[in-house]
Amino acid sequence: MRPKLRHYSNQTFSSLRVFNYRLYFIGQGISLTGTWLQTIAQTWLMLELTNSATMIGLLTATQFLPVLLLGPIGGVIADRFPKRRIIYITQSSALLLALILALLVSTHNVHVWMVFVLAACLGLVNVVDSPTRQTFIMEMVGRDNLKNAVTLNSIEVNLARVIGPAVAAVLIAKVGLAQCFFFNALSYIAVLVCLAAMKAHELEATKTIVKIRGQLGEGFRYVKNTPILRNVLIMMAIIGTLSYEFPVVLPVLAKHTFHGGATSYALLTGAMGVGSVIGGLITASRQKASPWLLSLAALGFGISMLLVAISPTVGVAALFMVAVGIASIGFLSIGNSTLQLDSDPAMRGRVMSLWSVAFLGSTPIGGPIIGLVSEHASPRWGLVVGGVAALVAAVYGISTVRTRRRLALVSPDETV
Repeated sequence: MRPKLRHYSNQTFSSLRVFNYRLYFIGQGISLTGTWLQTIAQTWLMLELTNSATMIGLLTATQFLPVLLLGPIGGVIADRFPKRRIIYITQSSALLLALILALLVSTHNVHVWMVFVLAACLGLVNVVDSPTRQTFIMEMVGRDNLKNAVTLNSIEVNLARVIGPAVAAVLIAKVGLAQCFFFNALSYIAVLVCLAAMKAHELEATKTIVKIRGQLGEGFRYVKNTPILRNVLIMMAIIGTLSYEFPVVLPVLAKHTFHGGATSYALLTGAMGVGSVIGGLITASRQKASPWLLSLAALGFGISMLLVAISPTVGVAALFMVAVGIASIGFLSIGNSTLQLDSDPAMRGRVMSLWSVAFLGSTPIGGPIIGLVSEHASPRWGLVVGGVAALVAAVYGISTVRTRRRLALVSPDETV
């Protein structure tokens, strides 16, 4: 192997040399594929039951409403208890919920209200699971490999975005929706097995905090008084609310704009996954993250979404969804790693819970909005709203970078 290629390979996959993270990566790969199977199947199930984009938006909102309302509490729990133990509990709970939905669908006893209740329960699980899993990465790989591990995890999420929808489209067409939910239930077992096989002595466990009054408010004040954390979270909140509503807008775009079916939906979702893998490989090879790069990623995200909105055919839209994927993974990985690296270890769970609120918890607000726009105007306008939101976030990010540079010139000894 040539020296440059060897260096690129070593940089891009450096965190996979860590045994525990390698196990985690394997288990997550299987589980994430199952998650995407369920995501596609659940969206399509609601479309079949109601034929309404608004109901899809409400379903998505219901799943993420607990994160919006209770997300910071999940961060406190992540800081108080051993993370590996928490993940055992959350993944087992998600397995049970997927199994219940699979049985309801397979026996033809599923109703709209049941799908909503199970989605809300999964949201409650994610309140604790999301910040715990994100901060657990640091315990497996340490500071030096964190950005690489976060990016590789994002690549894995998006590889699942490619594989999951493709498999889901086949399963839905050949054997029905229920098999998607059954596969997702089984996929959680892989995570549990990999967790059990980890070498506990190699984990760099963060010291847990003792329960005292005011820890929730302490986390909010910490973020408020740390500009780089605050600015990243504001950008994520803008984009998370209105731009990352693809589960709402893409199925309607596929069905009503391009007159396709589950295959067209899977094509659009898979194309974004392909782009995310490409972007992730580029991002993983870079050691540094900066607010400037984060802003550029948001800018590219917004422009590419607008190009999807004006696409004349599903094929052209899929090509631009590749660009959406490249920009989105850059934004997510840079933002995530910036928050973790710039956070105090004792605060990391609470900081990352606010990331979950901004990314996932904002969906109950944005999901119904994009659903209404997509249903009563058109799915293209739903994408336009998301694209403009990403551009607004980019402008905000660029303005904060310029402000920091001006302050640094005036007071070079101060850090902002």
